[in-house]
Amino acid sequence: MKSYPTEQIRNVGLFGHQGAGKTSLAEAVLYVSGAIDRLGKVEEGHTTTDFDPDEIKRQMTVFSALAPIEWKAGKINVLDTPGFFDFLSESLGALRATEGAILVAAANSAMEVGLEKIWDLTEERSMPRILFVNKMDKENADFFHLMDECAEKLHGARVVPVQIPIGMAETFQGIVDLVSQKAYTFDAKGKPQETAIPADLQDTLATWREKLVEEAAEADDALTEKYLETMELSDEEIHDGLVRRIKSGSIVPALCGSSTSLKGIPLLLDAILEYIPAPIAEVFGTAPDGQETSRPADSKAPLAALIFKTSSDPYVGKISYMRVYSGTLRPDTVLHNPGRGEDEKIGPLFTMRGKHQDKVEQAYAGDIVAVGRLGGSATGDTLCDPANKMQLPTLELPESFFTRCIRAKSKADEDKLSANLQRLMQEDPTLKVKRLDETRETILSGVGDVQLDLCVERLKRLGVDVELSTPKVPYRETLSGKTQQVARHKKQSGGRGQFAEVHVELSGLPRGEGFVFEDAIVGGAVSKNFIPAVEKGARKAMEEGILAGYQVVDIKMRLYDGKMHEVDSSDMAFQIAGSMAFKEGALKCRPVLLEPIYNVEVLVPESFMGDVIGDLNSKRGRILGMEPTGRNLQCIKAQVPQAEMLRYAIDLRSITQGRGQFSLKFSHYEEAPPQVSEQVIADSRAAAAN
Repeated sequence: MKSYPTEQIRNVGLFGHQGAGKTSLAEAVLYVSGAIDRLGKVEEGHTTTDFDPDEIKRQMTVFSALAPIEWKAGKINVLDTPGFFDFLSESLGALRATEGAILVAAANSAMEVGLEKIWDLTEERSMPRILFVNKMDKENADFFHLMDECAEKLHGARVVPVQIPIGMAETFQGIVDLVSQKAYTFDAKGKPQETAIPADLQDTLATWREKLVEEAAEADDALTEKYLETMELSDEEIHDGLVRRIKSGSIVPALCGSSTSLKGIPLLLDAILEYIPAPIAEVFGTAPDGQETSRPADSKAPLAALIFKTSSDPYVGKISYMRVYSGTLRPDTVLHNPGRGEDEKIGPLFTMRGKHQDKVEQAYAGDIVAVGRLGGSATGDTLCDPANKMQLPTLELPESFFTRCIRAKSKADEDKLSANLQRLMQEDPTLKVKRLDETRETILSGVGDVQLDLCVERLKRLGVDVELSTPKVPYRETLSGKTQQVARHKKQSGGRGQFAEVHVELSGLPRGEGFVFEDAIVGGAVSKNFIPAVEKGARKAMEEGILAGYQVVDIKMRLYDGKMHEVDSSDMAFQIAGSMAFKEGALKCRPVLLEPIYNVEVLVPESFMGDVIGDLNSKRGRILGMEPTGRNLQCIKAQVPQAEMLRYAIDLRSITQGRGQFSLKFSHYEEAPPQVSEQVIADSRAAAAN
């Protein structure tokens, strides 16, 4: 594929709910444009953009994929994105790399939450959008019902049909363009053929065209004034007004068609060239001195590019997808990564069409290309001209609050696990791995359960067999009373013996105070040399716990007396005595279990507030308050024990039909209720017995 200048490039993403037909639409635009000569089908597992084994197996998009096409005098970089919530980071990367969004809705179903969520994301950015109503030839398809739902459920910019269908479901034959007032049918390859407008559509055409003209008239005062005076505008004025309002994001044109029968696809591609702006906007970032700076989207300007996606290829290795914001990217050049302070050597450039690679000589400002085998640079990193450094804003990614313990099934798998997890995290930056010393577990975090299940399957294909389980809650233990304890360690078995005696006072402290050790020895009853050993022994015993094997916190140990022997006393003897004193005395101090409490903020539509609050109450949550946040959303603030939040990503999705989102932040530890403590202690003893 040749290199196109900035003005002839359009970058669009296909977004929408799972099952709306985004991948079939990507396949259709590839076929109609001549980029491929065979139309693949999702059900048969041979579409261009769903090529990963997991995508083929599940018949759903997991990773965003690039599908560039040449259409008329321009190039359109199409990014097919997942519709499932767990893979939102792929959609966010595509949003960052594109100027326009094709929102895909299924005509044969009600408004779905995936479309609502991506609508809100694009609305926040005032992003130019086109709503493509797909599956017009399917049973129960109803274009006008979907338009009513858009008016009711989508906030902000208005959806304005620029086409209406000729027939629906099994009678769907073609499309009427409301601007030109021309009707089209389509042959088997999607080529449009002008036809007469059916007589029974004349009234419908007049009604919707009037609404279209009203929207176009709002483009500026002159058009508004003319429309109010004459109640009409020319086709050129309507077109001009629509283009300006669509590019500003204030209205969204609705088109219709069928990706499987190719009806309407060429008109959609024409609309992309008309309504989606070229990537000519100035780009903003941060200079090395921390000040905001900008750069024109000019191929002659210093280079600035962003890595918005990373994937792995069995032959090439790591592939970095880059959006060039300014300058011209060429192979065999050295660029600077300002976030890491390192230089990167750029190898051959290529454009991707699914997994197929085409070499390109250069990429001008605004284009999207891929480069293989970069060193340390990762998703979200900027690459720029070393002589003109600039840091672009990084990607916004969803928080990874769904956690599971990941464990290798064998020693051989354990040796390979870390390296392969790093590989998966390169491709999906929402995957996080950390080691919790308190519970001795490796914790894998992500956006949802499907994402982590997929991670296990991918590891298995890489030769690493693992299993996931519910992670342990890092409970802690403390003392609620006060006592004195004498502990003596004496051992004699021939030769030098061991002797140490300590007198200590144990007591609990307020939450967060940690461990306080007080040396109150007077008169040299215990040598100063041995006192640190007493503290060391106590600390070691605290790590082992009293009730259920969890770390003991927030206590004070006061060493006020003791005895030693000139020959048999040693550091080790006093460590053992200190440990004994703590363990024996702690049992007399009413030990209690502490559980971690988290601050939770849940953002939900008002209609789900009652159900969400009821669910939080059932999870032993304390509701702290509620406040509106706009778009009919409410933010519910609560404090909830961590043990009750381990599956909350799944629970909230179920309660709110995917419309809710939440955040978690550790707050404090507090005493667990008796029934919780009893269960945790019983589980711990059962595990120890096994």
